[in-house]
Amino acid sequence: MPQHKSNEKRMRTSDRERSRNRAYRAKIKDAVRAVRDSESSEQATETFSAAVKVLDRAAGKGIIHKNRAADKKSRLAKIVRGRQG
Repeated sequence: MPQHKSNEKRMRTSDRERSRNRAYRAKIKDAVRAVRDSESSEQATETFSAAVKVLDRAAGKGIIHKNRAADKKSRLAKIVRGRQG
């Protein structure tokens, strides 16, 4: 247990941040899974745009690195292109 008041606050802050980050990472995983599991090309395009929005927001908030978001978007775009052709 923390001995100082500032450490107690740090623990509370860390818990809040950890729960927020975990929730956002779950959102990212759900969005990516939705693109991969999409049946039609229209559905894939629709879920891809939603996934891009989630990834960009997560990168902007610092939950994932912007290059990681770009890599995920690139791989998802490749999947969507494969469904169209």
